[in-house]
Amino acid sequence: MSKLPSNLLEQYRDEGYIGAVDVMSPESALKIRQKLEAFEATQGGALHANQRSRAFLLFKWLDELIHSPAVLDPIESLIGPNIMCWGTIFWIKEAGSKSFVDWHQDNTYWGLSSRRVVTAWFAISDASEQAGCMSVIPRTHVGTTLEHEDTYDENNMLTRGQRIVNLDTAQAVSMPLRAGQMSLHNYCLAHGSGPNLSDDRRIGVSMHFMPPDTQQQVVEWDCGALVRGEDTHGHFSHTPRPQFDMDPECVAFHAKASGALRDVLYAGAKEKLGRL
Repeated sequence: MSKLPSNLLEQYRDEGYIGAVDVMSPESALKIRQKLEAFEATQGGALHANQRSRAFLLFKWLDELIHSPAVLDPIESLIGPNIMCWGTIFWIKEAGSKSFVDWHQDNTYWGLSSRRVVTAWFAISDASEQAGCMSVIPRTHVGTTLEHEDTYDENNMLTRGQRIVNLDTAQAVSMPLRAGQMSLHNYCLAHGSGPNLSDDRRIGVSMHFMPPDTQQQVVEWDCGALVRGEDTHGHFSHTPRPQFDMDPECVAFHAKASGALRDVLYAGAKEKLGRL
């Protein structure tokens, strides 16, 4: 698939999401998994917390993925020819893990001014319903943003354990993916995922794309990768591209970028504490 056909564009506009889109073969996705797990082995276990986010600065293969035409052509259909990647996040649930992602809307805590941000969720391993694939609630990307609360649940993979208050999930739609596929959703759409009840790791990475006219509203400095077209606005510092995994220049930039992201994700909590 390159550009999205009209029926999928209509679905995205009205429902806020698109299901499985082929990006690469399962065999190619397996090679990515092997690279990731080989790196994990060098440090004796799973990715560290600070390696989960914006890791396109750490791994050349992930930088190549966010620049891939198979990813960007559908994104261009949704937000136009000028595209920035604000960030990436690994979502890894070990086999039998209790980890889950509660229902939430990303626009409530990312500090971004645009409602046109698109998340592409890429499956590195199969993401079945049993493995805790993502689910969405159609049409929640339009209208008033829903009320959230912070729970700090230790099994909730979100930074502050965010969840939507009193959400009706009767219309929820599961979005299973095979390795090598991605789903697309507007970041204002309510979404979440359950625990991994399968006997294999569920490994995915979300990629978050925005038009360059987007602004960061809660911190003074933020960054993004210009992955296609031009940026005539300059609201975000452009990230460097790694020439190889753990490129020292990019590792240093990643430390600054991770700090900025941490400030963004906890900004809402700080504001809440300030009102108490």
